[in-house]
Amino acid sequence: MRLLASFVLAAVVAVGVCGSAAADEAAAPIKALLVTGGCCHDYPFQTRQYIQAAKDRGVEVEWTVVMDGGTGTSAEIELYSDPDWAKGYDVVVHNECFANTSNPEYIRKITSAHHAGVNAVVIHCAMHTYRAAEIDDWREFLGVTSRRHEHQSLYEVVVAGDGHWITATIPEGYKTPMDELYVIEKVWPNTKVLATSTSEKTNESHPVMWTNTYGDARVFGTTYGHSVDTFSDETFLDVIVRGLQWAAEREPASP
Repeated sequence: MRLLASFVLAAVVAVGVCGSAAADEAAAPIKALLVTGGCCHDYPFQTRQYIQAAKDRGVEVEWTVVMDGGTGTSAEIELYSDPDWAKGYDVVVHNECFANTSNPEYIRKITSAHHAGVNAVVIHCAMHTYRAAEIDDWREFLGVTSRRHEHQSLYEVVVAGDGHWITATIPEGYKTPMDELYVIEKVWPNTKVLATSTSEKTNESHPVMWTNTYGDARVFGTTYGHSVDTFSDETFLDVIVRGLQWAAEREPASP
């Protein structure tokens, strides 16, 4: 009986220590690396909005922002020269736009880190980044393949299936501010579509929010995020902050 009691006590202590460690991790700030820059968007504004949105929602984040590559469509930024570029981060947010960068070795410096378990959020033009590349590594990481977009409009966002914690705050009938609808050519096998919008030209439905599993990484993506108005919209900001929490494995536990 004494042996059994000792074993039970040891188990209780072990559980207590593990529980404490888990609680400490959950209470710690999310360590997020935001990589941004390139063509076509107001990245300084978007960055400020994202940071403020997390703060407004009580989500504590330690941000590291790398804004590099100029304003063109082709760049290989210095960050990825370091083999440990993603070390120590809970999540990396990709909000860059370099469509004509196509170097496979460079791209795989990024995707290999994610495949090994670095979680990610991918926003808007990240889907067209490395569009000129012949390899599919980046597209598989994103969870969708897209090479073009349609005109700007106010697109209704339809939450798919039974919904998901990330999209739980999207009201029925919600329409985006003026934004672009990305044409999705392929949804990769590990992608779960969370919301769709319908083309005003073809009446085809396209994923606009989703989750993906890439190797050991969680990935949340949205094709919206083109305009200043979108990055000022509280519903959109809710979604990308929740996407950050989910990708970093910090979403609240299910009831």
